Amino acid sequence: MIYPLLWMLVSSFRPTNEIFSTPDLWLSDPTLENYRNGWVALDSPFGHYMINSAIVVIGAILGNVISCSLAAYAFARLKFRGRTLWFTVMLMSIMLPMHVVVVPQYILFNNLGWLNTFIPLVLPKFLAVDAFFVFLMVQFIRGIPRELDEAARIDGCGHWRIFSRIMLPLMVPAIATTVIFTFIWTWSDFFTALIYLTSPDKYTASVALRSFLDSTGGSDWGGMFGMSIITLLPLFLVFLFGQRFLIKGIATTGIK
Repeated sequence: MIYPLLWMLVSSFRPTNEIFSTPDLWLSDPTLENYRNGWVALDSPFGHYMINSAIVVIGAILGNVISCSLAAYAFARLKFRGRTLWFTVMLMSIMLPMHVVVVPQYILFNNLGWLNTFIPLVLPKFLAVDAFFVFLMVQFIRGIPRELDEAARIDGCGHWRIFSRIMLPLMVPAIATTVIFTFIWTWSDFFTALIYLTSPDKYTASVALRSFLDSTGGSDWGGMFGMSIITLLPLFLVFLFGQRFLIKGIATTGIK
């Protein structure tokens, strides 16, 4: 399972003309040329595309944490007409393939003049469109004793103060899980960024990697492998340092 990743890592230190000459993982003459050349191979330094990805990721994380936590609190604690119906509809949306809504979303954002901007990649996150995170937080909030809400209400707290001062501090494991999953899914997202971003200077790292391949000429495989390793490092570090929060968040929400 891990062999393709190891082969890509080893190939990133090989000269381009030797990458496909051997399938083994032994390095006879390692070089850093792929990293040096790959960093400046495109119209902008590769760090520019990493920054673009970081902007989208930060916006997506903020959007999911704010909107999904508010929606989850409403479903878990508020009583309103049709709550069960809307919660069921929300759960059903998890089963809806994203490709079903691509065309109407593209038409909508095109009519608004938002193509070739980061808005289509970030704005939906502020509307609680990721039902999985809403469900995750709902399950977590349902495990918090209602006595805490009642005690706060006796002290004169309204729903906003209960949510901000009691629920949010207790929801740290669920929020951390949301942050980690959002980072991984958004940083690795190629399809959505490819649709809405048309100018090379707006490309995210995942789309910029595709620019190393040329179907009509020579492809810079060495540079692409080198930049792929650099692109994977943030994912690896986030998962490495956040896995204990990830496990705790999932284990305490009733998702087995």
